[in-house]
Amino acid sequence: MRTAMSGRDIRRVQMMGLVAEGKRGLGTAAEVLGVSYRQAKRIYRRYREEGPAGVVHRNVGRRSHRSHSKELRATVVGKYREEYRDFGPTLAAEKMGERDGLAIDHETLRRWLIADGLWQVKRRRRQYRSRRERKHRFGELVQFDGSHHEWFEQRADGCCLMNMVDDATGTTLSFLAEAETTVAAMRVLWAWIERYGIPQAVYCDRKNAFVLDREPTIAEQLQGVIPKSPFERACEKLGIEVIVARSPQAKGRVERNHGVYQDRFVKELRLESISEIAKANEYLRSTYLEELNRKFAKPPIDEQDAHVPLLDGQSLDAIFCFEEQRVVSEDYVVQFERRLYQIQRERRRRLPAPGTSVTVQKWLDGSLHFLHSNRELLVEEILQRPVKKEVHALSA
Repeated sequence: MRTAMSGRDIRRVQMMGLVAEGKRGLGTAAEVLGVSYRQAKRIYRRYREEGPAGVVHRNVGRRSHRSHSKELRATVVGKYREEYRDFGPTLAAEKMGERDGLAIDHETLRRWLIADGLWQVKRRRRQYRSRRERKHRFGELVQFDGSHHEWFEQRADGCCLMNMVDDATGTTLSFLAEAETTVAAMRVLWAWIERYGIPQAVYCDRKNAFVLDREPTIAEQLQGVIPKSPFERACEKLGIEVIVARSPQAKGRVERNHGVYQDRFVKELRLESISEIAKANEYLRSTYLEELNRKFAKPPIDEQDAHVPLLDGQSLDAIFCFEEQRVVSEDYVVQFERRLYQIQRERRRRLPAPGTSVTVQKWLDGSLHFLHSNRELLVEEILQRPVKKEVHALSA
């Protein structure tokens, strides 16, 4: 509670003293103090009647009509100590309102916590970096990355949050995976495309799960082939440009968004008593992502959506897959992952000639598909190669 004079009050006392001594006019005093002439007259009248104490505002030292009761403050701080000790004031105020029916402004809660030594203002000096302006349209650039964290705290093993954030709006989509793998990268982009459409570009780290970071082999150089990861090849089929970030700060949008998840999502999982990846992903889809985007996403500068739909006939199963080339043997057998597959004869369709290459696709569901000239071949797994029949010459 303030009882001493503020700097404003001291200036008013000094100026009213000059007016009383005849060294300043009341109009001049009003201009210096930044008040109207009528207000200056009221201040001067109180100064002459009560002395310097008369210039102090009448509400100083009184309890505000908008202040909260001591009982409410004790209840809120006690609830914070018991259930929300590691929550920030903003999130704690939200949860107290939703779960406990305690309507309190986050700044009020922050002041109470600081006064009781439960919260400390964190100030950090950061290296200066020039700000890159947001893209103008939704889907023009989507940043994505994996965040390794103790998402279930000590209730389960650690896992990785695969997270995508739109550069123009901050819209986020994510799911938990056991590790930051190529499959996880494909699945999060697949989910984004199903919900919003195909973005123009993705911004990611130089990780082998996303892009290949090696020189081409001699065979690749002779064929003029640039080595690409399965994720890059999938993006190429969809017409998505893959942009590689040179530093974490370059994709700061998704890095900062990781911090939001690590602060809020961990606590949400604790409050919901969730300790399994499948249940956490269901909670993300059904509740958390919609709430997070409603709270933090913003409208784009340009309302035109930069996403494009899938073309007719495009299958995400055949796009998000692992592809390899295999050569057809003389007996029309293809070997893949130490297994043998016999190409079956089909009516009105010619078989690929021995010595030619076929494409083997391994889809994310584990199924295999053999392709030649953009058509799928009918194959059957066999346990061993067919035995060649020996031809014996007839004796004379």
